[in-house]
Order: sequence, then structure tokens, then C-alpha cells
Amino acid sequence: MYDALIIGGGAAGMSCALVLGSAKNKAFAKNKSVGIIMHQKSSHLQTALFNNVLGLAPGTTGASILESGTEQLKELYPQIDQIEHEKVLEITKTEHGYTVSTNKNTYETKIAVIAVGYTNLMTIEGLESYIAPHPRSAIEKDRIWLKNTDHLIEENLYVAGTLAGWRSQFAIASGSGAQVATDILTLWNDGKHTKVHDKLEF
Repeated sequence: MYDALIIGGGAAGMSCALVLGSAKNKAFAKNKSVGIIMHQKSSHLQTALFNNVLGLAPGTTGASILESGTEQLKELYPQIDQIEHEKVLEITKTEHGYTVSTNKNTYETKIAVIAVGYTNLMTIEGLESYIAPHPRSAIEKDRIWLKNTDHLIEENLYVAGTLAGWRSQFAIASGSGAQVATDILTLWNDGKHTKVHDKLEF
């Protein structure tokens, strides 16, 4: 049983995982079990080129971020389970959270975060009732979102990134994933607003 399971290893999903991982020394988070189903093949980062993102060197590619982000997560926060080479087929609500079924395995989680792309090819069963035309994308592009309020679809079910209704900008998707992570940390911290900062030691 995971305490939180993230579906999607793009900008939003990995940002969410990094922030959750960085809380490892907090009393309310250190014993939490977190996983991320990497699900990267359809990420828009695969073909992205970044010249306009603060902190990234001009010419940085999305493909390189997918690779380096995976390594960053593995090296800094090895307690986060990275589940690779699996595609999520269905998510089902249970008494204690959600069951997430892939083409290879079934996982139980108290909290689920959906962070896959916003194309109409998104075919995770169990989410159909939340799908609507994307509010911030051209109609002819046929993009979708999962209806939510502040990233929350329903209790303990979150959506992050473009699928949450945000525009397709790397910084926005990353921030959306980080926002969901801090919302989850706040939940774990008995509702006390929570964020995680690393600081230089002098």
C-alpha cells in the first residue's frame, strides 16, 4: 500500500515526486511510501527544446530533462519507488484509497496523482466521468482536462500539469506538480500549510 502514487513521469509527475521526496526528514513524511509510474513515452518533453525557462541553459532538450530528472530522483531520494516500463490501464476507488492497474501489475494507494499528458489519447479507465474539453487550449487541438478544483478531483485523487487544465509550458507543469506535492504534505501534516526548502549552510 502506497501513501501516494504518481502516474506519469513528465514535468508535473517528476516535480511532484521530487518535492515529496525532499520531505524525507520531516516527522510527518519520513515513513510515507511514495511511488511514481514513469509512463514517459508520450510525454511532450520528448520533443521539447527550452530557451525560455529560468534556470535551464538555452538549448536544453526535454529528452535530456527526462533522463536527468530520473537520475536526480534516484540519487537524491531513493526511497521513491520508480516503476518503469508499465502503462496504467485503470484506476478504481476503494474503501482505503485507489487501486491502480497497469499492463503488468496492480498497486494499492491511499492517494493517487494523475500527471499524464492532456491529449485525447489518454485512456485510463475509471476517469471518464471527469474528462472535458481543455479550457486553455485551442479547440481544434482536441485537448482534454480532468475536472478539478485546485488540482483535487475528489478526495485523495489529484491531477497535475496540463491535464489539470493548465497551459502547456514546462514551468507551469512543473509548478503544478510541486503544488500538488505541497498539498499532499499539508494533508500529511494535519492540515498545517507545508512547503520544503533546502538552504545553504554558512
